[in-house]
Formats: sequence, structure tokens, C-alpha cells
Amino acid sequence: MVRRLFALVLLAAACTNLSAAEAAAPAKRPNILFCFADDWGRYASAYASVETRPSPNQVVKTPNIDRVAREGALFKNAFVNAPSCTPCRSALLSGQYFFRTGRGAMLHGAIWDASIPSFPHLMRDAGYHIGETYKVWSPGTPNDAPFGAGKNAFESAGGSYNNFSENATKMVADGKTFEQAREQMLAEVQGNFDAFLKSREGDKPWLYWFGPTLVHRKWVKGSGKALWGIDPESLQGKLPEFLPDVPEIREDFADYLGEIQGWDAGIGVLLKQLEAAGELENTLIVISGDHGAPGFTHGKCNLYDFGTGVSLVTRMPGSKPGRVIDDFVNLMDLAPTFCEVGGVTPPAVMTGKSLLNVLTSDQAGQVDPARTWVVTGRERHVGHARDENLTYPHRALRTPDFLYIRNFHPERWPMGNPRDITDTYAPSADALENETYAAFPDMDASPTKAWLVAHRNDAQGKKYYDYAFAKHPGEELYDLRKDPDQVRNVADDPAYTSQKQELAARLMKTLTDAGDPRVVPPGDTFEKSPFTDPPSAEKQQRGAKKKPRAKAAQ
Repeated sequence: MVRRLFALVLLAAACTNLSAAEAAAPAKRPNILFCFADDWGRYASAYASVETRPSPNQVVKTPNIDRVAREGALFKNAFVNAPSCTPCRSALLSGQYFFRTGRGAMLHGAIWDASIPSFPHLMRDAGYHIGETYKVWSPGTPNDAPFGAGKNAFESAGGSYNNFSENATKMVADGKTFEQAREQMLAEVQGNFDAFLKSREGDKPWLYWFGPTLVHRKWVKGSGKALWGIDPESLQGKLPEFLPDVPEIREDFADYLGEIQGWDAGIGVLLKQLEAAGELENTLIVISGDHGAPGFTHGKCNLYDFGTGVSLVTRMPGSKPGRVIDDFVNLMDLAPTFCEVGGVTPPAVMTGKSLLNVLTSDQAGQVDPARTWVVTGRERHVGHARDENLTYPHRALRTPDFLYIRNFHPERWPMGNPRDITDTYAPSADALENETYAAFPDMDASPTKAWLVAHRNDAQGKKYYDYAFAKHPGEELYDLRKDPDQVRNVADDPAYTSQKQELAARLMKTLTDAGDPRVVPPGDTFEKSPFTDPPSAEKQQRGAKKKPRAKAAQ
């Protein structure tokens, strides 16, 4: 039905010189449920069926996300614009490349520029009832940021779900079963969504942003097995090439998958509520994450696929179910998509391209022939990761066969300064597992980080340490047909000269055309630090004795 409606809308637009969005405005518009998780990469069991080699997707179980994919579409090539929460979200909300959002292009020191149009405000002004639960944009949500400051937040039922494994472990230790703890936290999810639905006026269409942080570190060590029954040894032979396939890393990754299963359970609650309210068939559902896994090599803060590649699953009312889509998507494309679905003409300033033609198509595979590449990038993640608070500026172009990365300052440390790591000393394992600033602050503290530092000088671990922390050359090029995990840089191989030149030229043209301050004169916009004070003494501690990370209740 909705697909036919959009076809009529497009026909009317052609006959009256109106845009599709303007022509659609008088019709009944779908609700939009946007589920967006911190640090959730391309991990859901639905992806196992479209992969050609062993992966953790054969271990994780996400029945609710899989259901949406089965009834809608699964996108194989969705990427964030920047693998850090604030710039990614700035791009998503504005529909523009992250580097066009001012200080929203960086995590620490970020300020939302109220002059930049954002899709929640545009849809509110067009008559949508809007609301959110948990995280939308960070740091904080000032009055001029999307969704405002609290008036559109629905969190009164509670927020313990945000720290799923910590709170579940605590409840189990206090005598509850895991099932009881799980249901208590999921009841909060239900209560918050119920409050949002009950707050709308009449039958206005609505936009709800569900943004929990449970997949963001830190998690309880061992919780993947203790709470979800995920045996770390089931990951043997399934980890990407840049991660050591050893017990410590397998356990850490199993814990990550456990948080993803908790995320899936929350989505299940929302789907059930939609059905009970009779709203499912008039709701566009979009499920995604803000970048790749935290505290792992090549993940968060990196322009490799493990850092920028994310899940994207959609369910468009009336669309053909069960489609697997090859089109490349940059998450900034969601802003103009939501606008058009809601009958709003996307502002000309948006550099994202609406996905409406893909969502309403009957085709699978490559739907839009122009969607064969994306551009990603990053500047600053945490403050003071490098001396003088310098950024790590890099940009990348990803195509079906190649990943090309341009590092503008290869003399800098990609993950931040080593701090006190020397040949004879390193921060304690406890500090590296729990204190991000102990070393390489652009990688979250984690058991994986501790293992990499502990094994940096032995035959088993040195190459993995270098994968994670070594400085990068000015150019990187990876042939994804031979090297899907992107560990063999062929930028200096003469056999790839023509491909490198073509990709480099395309990347620089895209950046220049979009007005990237890194390449458009004067070129030093992001070099100007918004900070005057160094991190606190506590954050600068190296190897201080800290309270050990909690162990999951067995």
C-alpha cells in the first residue's frame, strides 16, 4: 500500500513540478522508529547468511533484528561518516559530511551549531511528534541541539538497560535470576516507549529515537558466557585477521556479542509494542549503529571496515520483504531519507542522498547504480590523546574492491600517544582494561588493549600490537578481493599505481567539492584546539591501582 502511495506521489510530483516530498505532505505519513546503538558494528546473525567466510555473526543471536531484515531489507554496505560518536551523529542528524558541522566534527570540545538544519527539527516543524530515549548527540543535548533539552526525552521509566551487563550481574549477585533481571530492564524500555506513544496529540505521525548505550564499553568481564551462554571458544577461527585468536580476546569479543544480544532484546520490546498498538504497518523501522567495536584493533576511531562498517536493517511499510541490498550507504543519507518519508523537502545544504528510491524498490542487489562508494574520515576523538591536543586527520574512500586512506599527518600516533610505554615498562593490565588514558587514548580501555600491550615484544603479539598502534604511512591502499581484513597495504606496489591515483583523485575532488576544511584553504581549522587545560591528574594516571573490573556472576 505505502509503495503504491509513493508511486502516486512521484507521479503527482512529475505532473505538478513539486518535489516528491512536497507532494507527499498531504497524505498520511508513516511513523519512524529509529533504533541507534553506540559502538555496534556489522554484527547480527542475519549477516551470517550473506558472508562467505567464518565470522562472529555465526555465533551471535539477534532474532528481532533478523525479523526486521526478513520482513524488510538488509544492507551489506552501510558505513558511518566518522567512526566516533559525536561526528558520526553530527553527520547523521544534519545529513552532511561530518567535517561540515563545525565543532560537531569532534567528540571532545564539540558544540552543536544551531544554524545547521537537523532532521528531527525539520520533521517536528512539519507536524511530527518527536521524542527520544537515552543517547542522541553527545556531549549532552543543549537546548539548540536536536530534540532539545529534556522536553522530548522519555526516560522516566529508568535507564538501567544502558548498562546491561553491569546491572544484570549486580541483580544476579543479589539473588535474582538472569531472566528476572533481564525482564526488569526490558520493562524500563517498554515504559519509556509507552510514555512517548501516550504523549502524542491525536493521530500525528511520530519519530522516536531509541539510543541505548549498552554496547558501549565497559562491560562486565565474562558476561557474554555467564549471562548469554556465548562460549568464547565458539569464536575460534572466526575473528578477523588483525585480532589475535587467543582466549583473552575471544572472551572479550564474546562479551561484546552479549551486549549486542541485549540490544536485540530491547528492539524486540519495541516491535511487540508496535504490534499491540496497531502501528507496525504504518511505521518505517531503521536499525543501525554509530561505528564499529570499541577497544579492539581496527575498530572505533579507525577508517578500516571494522571501524566504519555498521549494520543497517530497514522495514518500509508495503515494501517487498527479504531483500539484501548491495548499495553503498553513508549514514548521513538517513537525514534526507527521513525528511522525504515525512513529506519534507531536504535542505539543499544536505550532502547526503535520500534512500527513498531504494527503500520503495522491489529490487535486491544493486538498486541505485550510483551507490558504489562512500567517503569517511576523522579528526579528534578524545581530548589530549596527542601532545598539544593535536588531531589525527585522515579521510578514506571505500569502493566494492578497494579501501584508500589518506593520512594527512603520518608522523602522529593514530590511536594517541603511547604515554609511558617503554621496552621495560607499561601500565598495568588493570589500568589498560579500565583507564582509557593509560596509553593510546583513542582506543577504549579493554582486555584486548591490555593483551596487546603485554605482548608487544614477543613473537606472538608484535604484529598485532603494530596493527593496533603503529604509525601509518601517508597513503594506505587495500585490495579487498585479496585482503578483506585490510592488513596488507599495497599503496607502494607498482601494480596498483593506477588504482591508487584514481582513488586518490576521486577522494580529493569529493572533499574539495564538499568544502572539507582539511583540504580547503587555510586547511588548519581542526588544528585549533578548543581546550586550554590538560586532562585531570586522575585521567593522567599510569598504572595506578584501581578497583578491578567486576566479574560476571556464574
